[in-house]
Amino acid sequence: MKFAIKSIGLLLAASWSISPLNAQQTLDPAIADVANSGDTAWILTSSALVLLMTLPGLALFYGGLVRAKNFLSVLIQCMAVAGISSVLWIVVGYTLAFGGVTNGFLGSGLNWMLNNLGNVRQGTFVPESAFAMFQMTFAVITPALMIGAWVERARFGWVVAFCALWSLVVYAPVAHWVWGGGWLSNLGVLDFAGGIVVHTTAGVSALVVAIMLGKRMGWPKTLMLPHSPALTVAGAAMLWVGWFGFNGGSALTATDDAAAAIINTHIAASMAALVWILIEKFKVGKPTAVGVATGAIAGLATITPAAGFVGPGASILIGTAAAIVCFMAVSLVKNGFKIDDSLDVFAVHGVGGILGSLLLALFIGSGFGGIGHAEGMDFGSQFVAQLIGVGAVAIWSAVATAILGLGISFILPMRVSEDDERDGLDISNHGERAWDLD
Repeated sequence: MKFAIKSIGLLLAASWSISPLNAQQTLDPAIADVANSGDTAWILTSSALVLLMTLPGLALFYGGLVRAKNFLSVLIQCMAVAGISSVLWIVVGYTLAFGGVTNGFLGSGLNWMLNNLGNVRQGTFVPESAFAMFQMTFAVITPALMIGAWVERARFGWVVAFCALWSLVVYAPVAHWVWGGGWLSNLGVLDFAGGIVVHTTAGVSALVVAIMLGKRMGWPKTLMLPHSPALTVAGAAMLWVGWFGFNGGSALTATDDAAAAIINTHIAASMAALVWILIEKFKVGKPTAVGVATGAIAGLATITPAAGFVGPGASILIGTAAAIVCFMAVSLVKNGFKIDDSLDVFAVHGVGGILGSLLLALFIGSGFGGIGHAEGMDFGSQFVAQLIGVGAVAIWSAVATAILGLGISFILPMRVSEDDERDGLDISNHGERAWDLD
């Protein structure tokens, strides 16, 4: 009888150990070589959601904020940047960012043209090809974010060339430092989905380019109102939905980790949107459509680095902080520093990403509902690590952007002529009009 009971127990234990429901608990990612279909399906879906953020989400969000004569130029820039970034990611970007760790600064060159990919990405249960595709969508949206800083005055050829080189010189190395096992990762820097890798790099670089390009003709004396707040709100809505793949997909698994990241993402965006229009009500007398859209994006950018590490309560606080701090940053950059960062890329994405990356150090604590600090880390040490990560990436982004922007301008001028700017980039750069203006 005892033998029978023991045998049944062993059979039950064996069946549990090979059950698909328990596969992620029992398999060691370091030695597993079989992809999980559920995780893979989620990463494929998330890749589509993140691409939706750029095309058409970001294109419509930015396009609605410019004057009608420049709308088409924004759409073309978004598509061209998406195209060149995608090609370069396949050719060389992926291996620079996620190739084998060598010196901590760049990945090894074994994965040029996506050669020599593993059946699964180490540490995950998804095919490395799916992982590479998911990361490609991040490499697409990051340079595209910068478009908002130079709209209505940058020359198209310069934009494409700059974004192409920037994706290899700035984005790919930083992705390796933080996500690819590089030197910042070894310092304990955390970035769940891109507060440092995406938003700090793009935000700081956008500010540098805005300074280098100079102000739009007539700014700030001439009122340059958005030609279609409706399109901006529609674009923001697409970004909001797509961000579920951006942050939820960064869990790299279809489990509670993804669900928690999505909940935190949605709550932070909701709170930031509400607080932003409340501030507008007190400051300008009316809540605006552009305001609610901008507030939501600020909340999304700010929660991104912390989405998988904090609890919903902390996300409410992070969303609140995002609206207050980013609203102040918009005014400071434009009214205080007199910098024509046209669509507030630095003030919303850059400041939001930096803020969220630093707040992570506090709210990751289990006392605030977070997952808890890593072994050997506490608030102080994590905050220092985050500060080093943000500072190093900001400096690298600024210096590299200045060098690239100036260097390319010797071959391809940065700015259109005054006549072209006055006529609008749609007709002067592309010979087309988005709308019938007659």
